[in-house]
Amino acid sequence: MDDLTQTKRRVRKRGGREKRSSEAGQNPHLEVPYIIRNIPTYDLVSEESLVKIEATTERILSEIGIEFWEDIEAVELFRRAGGKVTKLTEKSWNIKFEPGMIREILKTAPAKFTQHARNPAKSVEIGGDAVVLAPAYGSPFVMDLDKGRRYGTIEDFQNFIKLAQSSPWLHHSGGTICEPTDVAVNKRHLDMVYSHIKYSDRAFLGSITAAERAEDSIALARIVFGEEFTDKNCVIMGNFNTTSPLVMDGVTCAGIRAYAAANQGSIHLPFLLGGAVSPLTMAGSVAHALAESMVSCALTQLVRPGAPTVLAAFLSTMALRSGSPTFGTAEPALGSLVMGQLARRLNLPLRCAGNFSTSKLPDGQAMQQAMMSMMSAVQGGSNYILHSAGFLDGLLSMSYEKFVMDTDVCGALHAYLNGLKIDDDTLAFEALAEQGPGEHLFSTAHTMRHYKTAYYDSALDDNQPWETWDEQGEIDMATRANSRWKQVLNDYEKPYLDVAIDEELKDFIAQKKASMEDAWY
Repeated sequence: MDDLTQTKRRVRKRGGREKRSSEAGQNPHLEVPYIIRNIPTYDLVSEESLVKIEATTERILSEIGIEFWEDIEAVELFRRAGGKVTKLTEKSWNIKFEPGMIREILKTAPAKFTQHARNPAKSVEIGGDAVVLAPAYGSPFVMDLDKGRRYGTIEDFQNFIKLAQSSPWLHHSGGTICEPTDVAVNKRHLDMVYSHIKYSDRAFLGSITAAERAEDSIALARIVFGEEFTDKNCVIMGNFNTTSPLVMDGVTCAGIRAYAAANQGSIHLPFLLGGAVSPLTMAGSVAHALAESMVSCALTQLVRPGAPTVLAAFLSTMALRSGSPTFGTAEPALGSLVMGQLARRLNLPLRCAGNFSTSKLPDGQAMQQAMMSMMSAVQGGSNYILHSAGFLDGLLSMSYEKFVMDTDVCGALHAYLNGLKIDDDTLAFEALAEQGPGEHLFSTAHTMRHYKTAYYDSALDDNQPWETWDEQGEIDMATRANSRWKQVLNDYEKPYLDVAIDEELKDFIAQKKASMEDAWY
């Protein structure tokens, strides 16, 4: 019996009992393992403009090239594929690529793939018309209205996994939701991956901060899914950043090679700050992002043709008077729309944008910026949207309050992406005809048939009259969100995990930790 079949039996053994989060409100009809978009993507620029961007990308790759640091294996892979290698130092090389070379290599990458979850009902499709929403990633700090801003801990990390698991509007457990700074740097990846497995039954990201940590993450996934199943299927992904501008460092390359060799998924993300590590103008940043992400994705195909890979871009601006990064602004939103067009031309899945904000509080600025950025991901056709919940303080802080505010917005996006159904029933002639002019429609058959599913029902909005809101204490959104995340954690129920698998995971982690001294930097 294969491991996936065993997992399915374990799920059935539970009798299908899963406590429905009250966050769903009156919206169970919208709950899905991932979204299939029923609205078109928005094509912002013309064919002529896309050709110009692609031509600039090819010039970057053929005339400037990409520097590779401290990974001769990656350099040799590109050399054998036709890259023009120039040695710079003992541990660095510049590689230039003839126009069309990288595109040709990428033809073996899948346009769409499945990332399997340990609960098969929660596996996700990445690519095509699928949209997968995941929590924010990488913040060293956490914050809430009670304790303020502080360094993240493993308890915070696990709390955010529980919040994500409890939300019907997220589809993926994410990765480094916050840095657990109370665990040694060289060991925390073990606790993080184990926490995703223990406290969620959704798909998740592994570690990428060192080659051996990538290998450990994949090894833990193999314990859950089995060696044979893991070799043939994607069960874990890594999220890799290039070193902009135009550098691929040794740690990143080694991690990419590890995930690809194991046939596991990888996301390839230039983190671009316009005017600092990328051109100030957004068209230039898009061409730059495309160049770096394409080369990074191509490395996977040189290691193992057909390995799942995701094109990506993190586009951002800066406050030019101060040099501070700015997130959730208009120009990167436009850039994300164009990245969607370019990804579709390459026939690759896309990760782009999210609920970005530089606000320091879960306030109006936070949600204004978040929606500007998130709508670009949705309209642009992003398939995997990391940073869908919790992103605050320019990604330096994960906010408990903003996490549930964002997931509430994600619920509304389920309804938005579901599109507008037009048929005789939804046109509702009968609703107007039943009682005629001048009569309300509250009790009509059409209203009674549809009132539970016609509109998305927010778990956080206050839509009462002003007088009622005033009498109940004038409670604002952030305060409601503070109560909300506490209630969700209180109601959380841990998903089933086979005892034998759990013990094997813990034994692996214990042996790994015992083999090395703690390192704190």
